[in-house]
Amino acid sequence: MRHDVAPAIDSWFDMLDDVPAVKARRDAGTSSRPAPLDQAAGLRRMFTTHTLRFVPVVANPHLAFGGALLERLVTCYAGMGLRTLIVDAGENARTPGELVALDLAEGIERLDGQVAYLAARGLPLRYVDASGSTDGFLDAIAQAAPQTDVVLLHAGASDLVRLLVRRARELQADALRPVVMADARPESITHAYAAIKLFASRGQLMAHDLLLACAPDAPASAQIAERLARCADDFLGAVQHDCVAVDPAEAATERPGTALLRLAREQLAAALPMGIGDSVFGALDMLPPERGTPRAHR
Repeated sequence: MRHDVAPAIDSWFDMLDDVPAVKARRDAGTSSRPAPLDQAAGLRRMFTTHTLRFVPVVANPHLAFGGALLERLVTCYAGMGLRTLIVDAGENARTPGELVALDLAEGIERLDGQVAYLAARGLPLRYVDASGSTDGFLDAIAQAAPQTDVVLLHAGASDLVRLLVRRARELQADALRPVVMADARPESITHAYAAIKLFASRGQLMAHDLLLACAPDAPASAQIAERLARCADDFLGAVQHDCVAVDPAEAATERPGTALLRLAREQLAAALPMGIGDSVFGALDMLPPERGTPRAHR
């Protein structure tokens, strides 16, 4: 699968200074970041040289062209020079192989130089803790694919809440918003609304983006977007931040439209960030401190 798409960079995208497409322009500059608050923070900064961004995409089992929509997002990120890992934990995903229980990296399939895929149905629940959170799976992904730039987390809404909400609160990632997908069929629209409702009620995630598998000029596209936006606002107080219709018949290598590129870029800014060093130090925090030595808290 090739992704011959020219990079599309604008001024706000330059703010993501760890993204490969813009990092080279920053290397000559000096850092103005504040000094670390403690020794542990200083060590994390020293060893954190790369950031993954987790983009949540809601799996919709009633959507006929969900794979095509994911491919279009991947094409956007490939055109920005980013390496993408699709973590497919939807109910229609493949079951991971047995070796994944020992080493998550064994389940990652390289599709080309910029795109990889992990069949992950049921995997997040293997990392559940006593509070019901599965955010340990995020650390496992970071350790298994440390050179990845973007992780598309394709999973059901309840799985995404367990994966992301606690970590988002810890990191104060207030801009995080899921991508909800649907098409023109009533059951697909109903499932999309149920996901929006679950995010609002269980995760207090009150904003989302909508990705429609419809021709952009089809009258149904605007009608579906308006209907979902109105229901989300009237009954949940939730907001549809952006809506983009994508023709599922488009080739995966075709240059994405302006609206889809905008959604993909804005999702990078809203995504849950994780420095590679964060997952390592998260594991160290679980070790008992040596006698007489206070543990540095994060």
